[in-house]
Amino acid sequence: MELQDVKDRGAQLSMWAHLATVGADGCPDVVPVHPCWEGDTLWLMCGTDAVKVRNVAANPNVALHWQVTEKGDGLEVWGTATVHDDLETKRRLWTGVFDYDLNLFAPGGPDNSPGTGFMAIQPQRAMWMGAYGMNGIERWRKP
Repeated sequence: MELQDVKDRGAQLSMWAHLATVGADGCPDVVPVHPCWEGDTLWLMCGTDAVKVRNVAANPNVALHWQVTEKGDGLEVWGTATVHDDLETKRRLWTGVFDYDLNLFAPGGPDNSPGTGFMAIQPQRAMWMGAYGMNGIERWRKP
């Protein structure tokens, strides 16, 4: 399996994934997110004061699990995350990367949405499971 296969299969499953992070206190947190790819980086919009952002500051290792289909097909991706709230990144990502209107969540746009940022996830490995693994498991690992 190649990284392009990971992208394609995630798109076939759902626009939603669940992001798992771990905070400085060692406690896990899982939240639904709507990630989008830009090249080989997975991005998601976030509030800069969100629990997931605080957790990534303490521990950049994250996992995403796309919602499983009725057949039980699923995808999990592990990677490292960083948070970006600089104006240059916000302007670059605001149009053309996400498949929804970011203005619905931050009506001030990239220039007037303090507290809005983006999380970049660099995938390190992935696992595709057909029918909960009964129809096979494929793995990808960053070279």
